[in-house]
Amino acid sequence: MTNIYDKESDYLRPGERLDDLERNGYRIIQNREKFCFGMDAVLLSWFAKVEEGEVAIDLGTGTGIIPILLKARTKGEHFTGLEIQEDMAEMAGRSVKYNNLENDIEIVTGDIKEASHIFRKASFDVVTSNPPYMNDTHGLKNPDEAKAISRHEVLCTLEDVIENATKLLKPMGRFYMIHRPHRLVEIIEVMKNKNLMPKRMRFVHPYADKDANMVLIEGIRGGKPMMKLEAPIIVYKGVNEYTDQIKKIYQE
Repeated sequence: MTNIYDKESDYLRPGERLDDLERNGYRIIQNREKFCFGMDAVLLSWFAKVEEGEVAIDLGTGTGIIPILLKARTKGEHFTGLEIQEDMAEMAGRSVKYNNLENDIEIVTGDIKEASHIFRKASFDVVTSNPPYMNDTHGLKNPDEAKAISRHEVLCTLEDVIENATKLLKPMGRFYMIHRPHRLVEIIEVMKNKNLMPKRMRFVHPYADKDANMVLIEGIRGGKPMMKLEAPIIVYKGVNEYTDQIKKIYQE
């Protein structure tokens, strides 16, 4: 198929920009007025393990950042991103095309709640998700629809994500998610109810003396009830100054 894009500007729509991911020469298209990826996506792609020959899917992929970062840092065979917002999925698809990754990454438009019907059940080794953190009754919704969908459980719930992740995973397949600590009890309860056993957990603190504001968690479909709590991640050592730990994560 002939590539209809000849230069950078051909990939961009009004309000969009190309950001350098500083890995393998990859760049990603983003629109500040809609939603741009943050540190949580970088941390999740670093925490997730995709082994050589494995296939992975990212539920609620947004800009497609997690499949692209996983492609950059792992030896996985193929990556899929599922996104319900058609304009975001189309933009993510253009990022995939810009980086010449069409053979490695597929962006699919669809609803997380229908994921186990869109894809064959038990067909993925790894499922990742950076889902909306706030339930529909908690916090102020962003008046911008795209940002509200990304941050609040407007179109899917935590249970929807975990249930469909479990259905998509092969037996003993791995699920990776980043979320907020205030929902940790709920997260563990839902995971156990769906036979997705929590196995690894890592808290993220903005400063060493501050409470955690993110949590990374790995679950295994059909795993045994034993969990490892790993050393915390500290983001800043001073005002706008990353710790060596964060610098290393970004370098990796």
